Amino acid sequence: MKHIIILIIFLNTMAFGQELKIKANVFQADEKKGISIFEGDVNIVKKNDELNASKVTIYTNKKNQPVKYIALGNVAFKIATKQGAKYEGTANKVIFLPKDKEYHFYENVFLRQINEKKEIQGDEVILNITDGQAYAKGVKKGPVIMIFDIAEEEE
Repeated sequence: MKHIIILIIFLNTMAFGQELKIKANVFQADEKKGISIFEGDVNIVKKNDELNASKVTIYTNKKNQPVKYIALGNVAFKIATKQGAKYEGTANKVIFLPKDKEYHFYENVFLRQINEKKEIQGDEVILNITDGQAYAKGVKKGPVIMIFDIAEEEE
């Protein structure tokens, strides 16, 4: 029988200071190194944000505050920015930097803004959740693809 570990971590984070709920099949930690590793059907929920992956490693500082999250393998996510924009998407690898409030998405990235028709596809996309700015580039497989709905004026 598959065991699922559910951890509710109350981290005094620099980024949000909110409850972080993590579910995974396997958990291991090295408190001295400040590393927590979650593997197998990992699900992380924090307020309106959700991240699912095969493996997530969380790096913390000496105050037990997260400084970096790295998600690998079939990563799927839902993110809300401070301005209320809502995104969902997939990538092979995601890095979240709480201090910078940035998500870095890598390899086969598909990012869609839910409340508007905006999509980005590429090999590297960076999204800042404070100001909502995004940066994208195509690397291995071709150019960045962006899709927008543009209202046209009627004649």
